Amino acid sequence: MVYNLALSYVQNREEAEEITQDVFLQVHFKINTFKGASSLSTWIYRIGINKSLDFIKAKQRKKRFAQLTSLFYDDSSDLRHDAQGFDHPGIQLEQKEALERLFHHINELPSKQRTALILTKIEQKSQSEASEIMELSIKAIESLIQRAKVNLDKKITLDKGIY
Repeated sequence: MVYNLALSYVQNREEAEEITQDVFLQVHFKINTFKGASSLSTWIYRIGINKSLDFIKAKQRKKRFAQLTSLFYDDSSDLRHDAQGFDHPGIQLEQKEALERLFHHINELPSKQRTALILTKIEQKSQSEASEIMELSIKAIESLIQRAKVNLDKKITLDKGIY
């Protein structure tokens, strides 16, 4: 559950494994703070979402810093930071490129829209479950999903060169 959630955010097995490990370390060290106001799985999902978003932010900071220092290795013309390939299990080879573009656009969404979309469309959580996990009303979840779909549609349309 946590690994698949992380994989939905980062689309890289190793990074998803690292996030999963961080989640369960936090669960281990913070279990005594769990108040039981929600189910344990909801609490763990929330930690998973936060760890995934924190990981993405840290990765973006590293990339920005690296771009300031240098884009290329000193001794060659190779890029220092090649984009990671999308390595999600079960994806057919011919769909891989389209799926990479889709996840790229999903990752560009504001974090709340991205989280609502991932929980409901990828993780197959109900809007009620997403509402509990994100600590928002069901109406807010519906609104986030609708805005995410509109924003994705705009990004995909621009990606195809249609204005």
